[in-house]
Amino acid sequence: MRSLGLIPASRHVAFLQRSVHAPFAISAIAARASTYRRNFSLPALAPEDDHVTITSPQRHQHQQQSIKSRVQAKIAAIDQERPFSQVLTDNFSRQHTYLRISLTERCNLRCTYCMPAEGVELSPNEDILTTPEIIRLARLFVREGVTKIRLTGGEPTVRKDIVELVEQLGELQPLGLKTIAMTSNGIALKRKLPSLINSGMNLLNLSLDTLDRFKFELMTRRKGFERVMETIDDALALGLDPVKVNCVVMRGTNDKEVLDFVEFTRNKKVDVRFIEYMPFGGNKWKENKLVPYQELIENIRVVHPTFKKLIDDPNDTSKAYHVPGFAGQVGFITSMSDHFCGTCNRLRMTADGNLKVCLFGNAEVSLRDMMRQGKTDEELLEVIGMAVKNKKKQHAGMSNLVNMKNRPMILIGG
Repeated sequence: MRSLGLIPASRHVAFLQRSVHAPFAISAIAARASTYRRNFSLPALAPEDDHVTITSPQRHQHQQQSIKSRVQAKIAAIDQERPFSQVLTDNFSRQHTYLRISLTERCNLRCTYCMPAEGVELSPNEDILTTPEIIRLARLFVREGVTKIRLTGGEPTVRKDIVELVEQLGELQPLGLKTIAMTSNGIALKRKLPSLINSGMNLLNLSLDTLDRFKFELMTRRKGFERVMETIDDALALGLDPVKVNCVVMRGTNDKEVLDFVEFTRNKKVDVRFIEYMPFGGNKWKENKLVPYQELIENIRVVHPTFKKLIDDPNDTSKAYHVPGFAGQVGFITSMSDHFCGTCNRLRMTADGNLKVCLFGNAEVSLRDMMRQGKTDEELLEVIGMAVKNKKKQHAGMSNLVNMKNRPMILIGG
């Protein structure tokens, strides 16, 4: 057997993945692993695993499952120790492990902060990424190190093949995909939720900016408040933990409801995230509508003096807080008053196939056009790598963002 000392990690992983279903003795895998010499070591298989002999049809299935489990453990070990992809590492050493994919520009609501009152001009259907194109790009990013994919829109659930698409994304889990998330307004999600969870979706964010059904109609320009509340309860009942609730706070509109949302977490294991109002094309952003998160914290502590900070993960966009004794928690997404660009690990794919490396940046590159021109995966990766390397250290700042040209939020993907 030839040495694997010069074989790239990706090919070694591919060998292990094929071995899961191949009738090879585990000793062959152990032999290859023992010769692997690329700056890291792999955990050795237990001595009793060195030779597996199938002696009867009754034992075959058990042995194959045992082999599969050990091979998957070895793949995980390789993923932990091999160097992260240079394609997804920018010039500030930020490693991009999170891809947000917008599935559609269409939405069944007309939220004031997301879409102009007159609506937006939608791309022709033929310009929107097809499901095979989405899966090809997702596979490409996952192979490079993306572990989390979030499906956004528009409203992702208006896409007719949403369940099938999630199921195909679930097939990328052996390549390293850990989280399939979705951001939805909850209107059309309720009846699809069980199927989506069964297909592999394991994280959900629901947009809800008010707990007042009448104000809901004013802010979204549509009915549907009760449906969203039912979807929250259904998601909790189906075992999603936590269910995240996104609330864009605007002074003079819903800022007086912040305490009501905190109370909402008393008996529900939800994570309410208060999002600072951000400027996008057509949403008529004004600085006096922005409520800085520190002001919100001060107001909450008047009623809940024990309101305390929780520990955040390194790439969290939300600053997490908790009222002791409450089932849920709250967080603050502070893009405007205290940006978190230094730990950003996110990339965005618009519904029409443009890679956007920063939410507030206006630089985009069309991966859709490249795919339809017959470009190879290697050529796509080259362009992706250049785009990531061009990502700036931080966004332009609150005073400049309002004057920068950018898509409406609905055409970016929330």
